Amino acid sequence: MTDPTPLLSESNSAELKNHHHDQHSSLDEMIERCIGDFGWAQFLQAILVSLTWVFDAQQTFISVFTDAAPTWHCCDVDDYSCNSALSKSQVCQLPRTSWALDLPPQASIISEWTLECASSLITALPASSFFVGCLVGGFLLATLADSSLGRKNALLFSCLLMSGAGLLTVLSSNIWIYSTFKFLCGAGRATTGTCALVLSTELVGKRWRAQVGIIGFFCFTLGFLSLPAIAYLNEGASWRTLYLWTCVPAVFYSVLVHFFVRESPRWLFLQGRKEEFIATLTSIASPSADFYVRNLTMSSASSCSLFNEHKTSRIEVDLYSAIVILFKKRWAFRRLVAVMVVGFGVGMVYYGMPLAVGSLPFNLYWSVTLNALSELPACLGTFFVIGRLNRKSAVSGFAILSGACSIMCVMLQTSGVIQIGLELVSFFSACTSLDVLLIYTLELFPTCVRNSAVGILRQLVVLGGAFSPLLVAAGRETGGLIVSYVVFGAVIGFCGLFVICLPETRGGTPCDTIDEEENKEATASDFHSAL
Repeated sequence: MTDPTPLLSESNSAELKNHHHDQHSSLDEMIERCIGDFGWAQFLQAILVSLTWVFDAQQTFISVFTDAAPTWHCCDVDDYSCNSALSKSQVCQLPRTSWALDLPPQASIISEWTLECASSLITALPASSFFVGCLVGGFLLATLADSSLGRKNALLFSCLLMSGAGLLTVLSSNIWIYSTFKFLCGAGRATTGTCALVLSTELVGKRWRAQVGIIGFFCFTLGFLSLPAIAYLNEGASWRTLYLWTCVPAVFYSVLVHFFVRESPRWLFLQGRKEEFIATLTSIASPSADFYVRNLTMSSASSCSLFNEHKTSRIEVDLYSAIVILFKKRWAFRRLVAVMVVGFGVGMVYYGMPLAVGSLPFNLYWSVTLNALSELPACLGTFFVIGRLNRKSAVSGFAILSGACSIMCVMLQTSGVIQIGLELVSFFSACTSLDVLLIYTLELFPTCVRNSAVGILRQLVVLGGAFSPLLVAAGRETGGLIVSYVVFGAVIGFCGLFVICLPETRGGTPCDTIDEEENKEATASDFHSAL
């Protein structure tokens, strides 16, 4: 006699899959009816949340000016041993009276604390401490947005920590105290962009997620662009002025977040907070959905049934369970490792290029401004690429182009204009690759672990950036570009190839729970097996 158990198991499994599919469809239908059309309330929420990226960019790249190697000139023009083309190690062998700084000592931490002849490990310590702080903060704080704090409160806490630590840097009396505050600033900055990206995309319908995510990238560009302008207006002033100009507005912005930003309705739903879920949908719903929202508010029977149905499949996400899930589930771990490797390579170029432009024979203010401006076409490029190209092709293609241009920047040293042009193309390609990679990661992971996944990706991007100050400082000591730009090009080109390990998500619908993602993965696997 044949054993009927396998038939019974297959039947139950099919029913369970259909049940989860119906639950997901019901949730998506409820949310899409309320926020599917992009209204003014959602637009204002997206803008307000995305402004976080302005302060994120300012604190990320402020070291380009505050920690800049000071320019100098020879005191005696008849002294042939003194030459402006000398490398740092050669200048330090000259008598201190034979050369002088172009700007007052307080214009940079290097000149204020007489670190002109210090080793590259010392001068690169503050920037490296910032990136290490980003790594530590990302590990400690990223899961809070998926668990106890939620998207909004995690964003508020991170922004306050970043701006508060930035303000405290003005009290620094030496590079060690300064590096400590930079570490704390990096720890706060670690999750600001992640929370802003996830929250802004979860406040709108699936049709507008990619476009809303790109608003944050535009705001990051504006923050980056504001730095050379602020630095130029304060040229010769204390480096502490830059921190005051960038951190005080961030504190006031945090107050606006507390009073006016709404929590993610999807996160509220998964946490079982029904009243807040309905209230949030009511406040951000588009005008065309008013009738449906009123019915939903007056009669909670449909919403109650949805909450009850999801209790059986909802996973309780505590402080670190999201990370445990990402590493325990085989499909999630495979995806996470791939995006981590790609993010590491892209991050090394993305953070390293702006720090290394001072090594090029070009004006520092113009170099940083042009790098910041190159992010604008990168955002526009991402806007069009998202709808027209596969995610895998876009990420890998721009990463390889960035690597090729970075290496060519070393090979063609005959013209400063050609070098800065290749550097801009390399940076533009890295920016576009990173923007698409962030949107891609949002689509690869379900809501219950999405913030943690994006947070881990950003930490690997930062880890790549953490090596950049050391590479740039080593290049300045030797007076050449090979150490930094060749490494940049080789790493991003190689790491970009790992995107082939990921599934394509273009045109798909992001899931909310682990069960939904696994069912979709199983369905795709069965489909490919049938073929």
